[in-house]
Amino acid sequence: MSIVTAILLGLAMGVAFGFFLEKARVFEPAVILGQFQFRSFLMLRVFLAGVAAGLVVLAVLTGFGWAKLSPKALLPMADIAGGLVLGAGIALAGACPGTVLAQIGAGYKDAWFTLAGGILGALAFTYAEPHLAPVLQVAGQGKLTLDMVTGVPFWMLALGFAVVLVLALVGLERWRPWRQEIGENADGLMPPRQATPPAHAVPAE
Repeated sequence: MSIVTAILLGLAMGVAFGFFLEKARVFEPAVILGQFQFRSFLMLRVFLAGVAAGLVVLAVLTGFGWAKLSPKALLPMADIAGGLVLGAGIALAGACPGTVLAQIGAGYKDAWFTLAGGILGALAFTYAEPHLAPVLQVAGQGKLTLDMVTGVPFWMLALGFAVVLVLALVGLERWRPWRQEIGENADGLMPPRQATPPAHAVPAE
C-alpha cells in the first residue's frame, strides 16, 4: 500500500467515524458523563456495537488469511496507570481524544480547552517518559492472547464473542430503551427525576 493510498484510506475512515459518532450522539458531554455516572448507557451501546462489528470483520479477514493479527505485549503498570489517568480526564472534561474534535465541530467552545490540554499532556509525557519508563514498561507475560491459551482459532472466538455482545445489546435495550436516554434535544440531557412521595404522606389542603 502506497503512502497516498494509506492517507486516503485514513481520511475515508476518519470521515466515516465522525459521521457515525455524530449520528450516535456519543460525542455529547452529557452522554459521556452519563455513562461514567451509570445514568445513561448510550455510550456503552455504541462501543459494544463497534466491538461486535470489529470482531466480525477481523474474523473474516483472519479466517480467509487476508490479514494477520499483531498483538502488543502486555504492560500492566502502563495500562493501569494510563487507564486511570485517561478515565479521570474523560470524567472531568466530558470528552475523550476521539470525541473532542467532534465537539469542536458541533460548536462546543470548551472543547478547545480540552484539545489544548490533551496536546500539552502529550508534550509533558514526552519529556517525563524517560523517567517513568522503568516503572511503566515493566513487561507482563508478553504477547498472550485467548486463542493461544485455548487453542481455538481466532475467527471462531471472535464470532462467538460477537454473538455474546449482540445478545448483551438486546438485553440492554430491553432494560433501558435508547430513546429514553437520548434526551429531548438528542444531547443526552434528561430531566431530573422527581422524588416519589412516601405512600403514607398526606397531601396538603
